[in-house]
Amino acid sequence: MLTHDKKIGNPLKRPEIALKVKRRASLKFRKAQVIASGEIGGPVGMTAGSLVYGRAGGMVKIKGHPFKKVAGTTHGDLAYDPGEGVVEFIEKIRAATPMQLVDVERKGVGGRLLKDIALQMKIPAGRFFDIIGVPKATAEKKASSNEVIAGAGGQAALGMVRLLGIAQSIVDKSTAAEAADFDAAKWLGQWIERPQPALGGKKPAEFLDTPTGIEVVSRVLGAIESGVYL
Repeated sequence: MLTHDKKIGNPLKRPEIALKVKRRASLKFRKAQVIASGEIGGPVGMTAGSLVYGRAGGMVKIKGHPFKKVAGTTHGDLAYDPGEGVVEFIEKIRAATPMQLVDVERKGVGGRLLKDIALQMKIPAGRFFDIIGVPKATAEKKASSNEVIAGAGGQAALGMVRLLGIAQSIVDKSTAAEAADFDAAKWLGQWIERPQPALGGKKPAEFLDTPTGIEVVSRVLGAIESGVYL
């Protein structure tokens, strides 16, 4: 604690000490501001000697050099957490409000989500990247470090998550005995590669690289009666 001493005077009045105290106070105040506003979450690690805080769709470094934007998580956001897995993320998206979906579409998704979805659907990763319109080299690079994939590619990945949610809903509502052990994700992976009369004989996979295409396929999938494909 800094105290006043007649012999040395008030340390806070010494320029070099006052400057350090001011900088520390400013840093703490800024950190408190961004945490309170929800801009960032709690501390997630150190890099280049600086404390790093996570936030949805990126990270904020309070002090230090710039670094790559990676996917993070905060309280109440819809950022994909590889530790929780695809199934949990599907449930989050299914329960999300339209405003929350708009927010996550703008921020993008972690590259790791693409590979995890492909694995869940039993689709070769390369084929999945092609379906959602993300170059393989880009997808592989961003998946390895979980860097954010924004724009059309990120929206297409989220569109696939929504389709997975619809497929799971069909199974949940089915009264067929086989529904209990039915793999909705695997079935969807096969269904999107089959020509559909409602799509003019084209495969759903041919539409999933654009928002409108995803909406069209969502309507076709949503119209399927429970148990039809079981």
